[in-house]
Amino acid sequence: MALSSGEQVMIIRTERGLTIAGTRITLYDVMDYVTEQYPPKFIRGLFDLTEEQINAALSYIESNRAEIEAEYQQVLKEAEELRQYYEEQNRELVARIAAQPPKPGTEAAWEKLRAAKAKRNSNV
Repeated sequence: MALSSGEQVMIIRTERGLTIAGTRITLYDVMDYVTEQYPPKFIRGLFDLTEEQINAALSYIESNRAEIEAEYQQVLKEAEELRQYYEEQNRELVARIAAQPPKPGTEAAWEKLRAAKAKRNSNV
């Protein structure tokens, strides 16, 4: 299950899933941007890939769309489950930290942050 360019294997399966050879970038990382219809040049620059690497990744995704999409949905599901788990585990700690007063000398910065958050929330 690898896409080759000449003799060089470009897409390999690792413990992280389908990965671009020579990197730690999975096809699921690339899928985040493919599904949002980012241009290949942007994705290539974002992950600092060569033209050959991004072409191999996009070609593999297109050639195996159903398989990649199924694995990608599983990755998203597991990521959401982990997010929920850690949010629950850290809820009390986050609340305790949020309740602490600001450190001396940082009051102005915190006030500016609160004003920015209020402005952002009023625009939503």
